Amino acid sequence: MNFLAHLYLADNDDDSIIGNFIADHVKGNSINLYSETIKRGIRFHRMIDEFTDRNDIVMETVVNLRPHYRKYAGVVLDMYYDHFLGIQWARYSNEPLPDFTLRMYAVLTSHMSILPKRSQYILPYMIEGNWLLNYQHFDGLHRALSGIASRTKFNSGLESSVEHLRDNYEFYRSSFNDFFPQLIKYSKSENYEY
Repeated sequence: MNFLAHLYLADNDDDSIIGNFIADHVKGNSINLYSETIKRGIRFHRMIDEFTDRNDIVMETVVNLRPHYRKYAGVVLDMYYDHFLGIQWARYSNEPLPDFTLRMYAVLTSHMSILPKRSQYILPYMIEGNWLLNYQHFDGLHRALSGIASRTKFNSGLESSVEHLRDNYEFYRSSFNDFFPQLIKYSKSENYEY
């Protein structure tokens, strides 16, 4: 799952939103710099990642991407899934996606000073490119994946991954539609501890 899905799954409070946004940029003991409620959001994000990585549907889908994108196959799938969440947003939320994205940006910018440096660096680019809204569009998805490709140390092929999505669209849409309801159910379960 990428930014849009993690923010969608977060609890509807500032600390959960912040924790879910910064989780990938909080390493080791630096988690202890945050309040208990932000730590809870960080742990929730990580729990979602673990569930996703172990899910049979996701693992089978990543197998199809691995020959093309090697170690970045999971990253590509995360972006594809955010694309499908964006285009099917009304199925999952009563809040219009443009309103949701503006609310997320407002929460995150109002807490900029407590974000890790990497999150502080990314957030202005996210807002300027309106990533959360634009993942649903092929050109927005292409810009995001090309940006990642420009930061890889070798030829990742990520800049061609939108063409791969276009060529195999129904396969990846079906994967998302089969997986995402499972993830929602898991995230709302009272049986997890984070």
